[in-house]
Amino acid sequence: MAKGSGKTTFKDTVTAYERLRREIAAGRYAPVYLLMGEEGYFIDRIADQLAGTVLTEAERDFNQIVVYGKDTDEGTIINYARQMPMMGRYEVVIVKEAQSLRKPEQLSLYTAAPSPSTILVVCYKGKSLDKRTQLYKHIVQKGEVLESVRPRDYEITAWLGDFVQSKGCTIEPKALGMLTDHLGTDISRISNELAKLLTFLPEGTKRITAQHIEDNIGISKDFNNFELTKAISEKNMARAMLIADHFRRNPKDNPLTVTLSALFTHFQRIFIVNYKRWEIRPKNVPAPSDAELSALLKLPNPFFLNEYKQAANLYPNRKVFNILGLLREYDMRSKGIGGGPQDDGELLRELLLKIFIT
Repeated sequence: MAKGSGKTTFKDTVTAYERLRREIAAGRYAPVYLLMGEEGYFIDRIADQLAGTVLTEAERDFNQIVVYGKDTDEGTIINYARQMPMMGRYEVVIVKEAQSLRKPEQLSLYTAAPSPSTILVVCYKGKSLDKRTQLYKHIVQKGEVLESVRPRDYEITAWLGDFVQSKGCTIEPKALGMLTDHLGTDISRISNELAKLLTFLPEGTKRITAQHIEDNIGISKDFNNFELTKAISEKNMARAMLIADHFRRNPKDNPLTVTLSALFTHFQRIFIVNYKRWEIRPKNVPAPSDAELSALLKLPNPFFLNEYKQAANLYPNRKVFNILGLLREYDMRSKGIGGGPQDDGELLRELLLKIFIT
């Protein structure tokens, strides 16, 4: 049974999701499910599993009802939920887009005493139901709540690695970096792209590479934020400017706001490496292990740690401070504050030049 208090993390979501998947697969059903939150992927997967496994195909015609919050009302849902199943053990009522209901709290008239022969599934996507309501409290006590939160940047790659492994493949770190750099933390979108990719891979392929990503998803393996930060780490100005020019010619695929965010995270990590090195002498503390440093930097994969160690040699923190200031300045300018009219490509080239001469 879900907990009714405390801030839910992405790790909590994954743990609860995997538990619910196992219990549903084993035929252990709750009378009510509240699937809520900003990340729609886990909500859809649990709802689909219940829709596809509780009843046989023949039973679904009589005992499975799917309604949408914008097209129904609370009274209708309650009436459906109180029906007795025909020629089967369960009645399954799935409410999609329940966040569009006018008064979802009225469902508490049913959840106070849910029918043991009904499985009510409430999909409340895009936000979470108020945990102070009777509806939420009832479902916590008598059913299951899945609060689906979006992952942070550093959490998505570990989950995706496990996702790919569950499909019988592995994926190289650069390929993972390309996906998350281009698609962000939208799990639904990334999982859809990976599902399509796995369909097109040559038979017998066990490892997804950067070339596979480029060929099948259309993300350049050579011109992306992953490669840009690497060029900056190596102080390879020519390479960085070449990537910036590609971004200028393909602005929809390479928005400046995403690039600035990637650069800010990159230099924050360089700052931490430098600071940890400085701590060793004056504070007489032991140097962190590679595993500890990777965790501290929240790296998607320890594979990237050497890049940050090398970058720290080239960018001492007096330079990092100045660069972080530049990033804030150009973030404001990209939003039309504090500078004349310039397109994103010009702003990025100008910013990179200043970073390299700092």
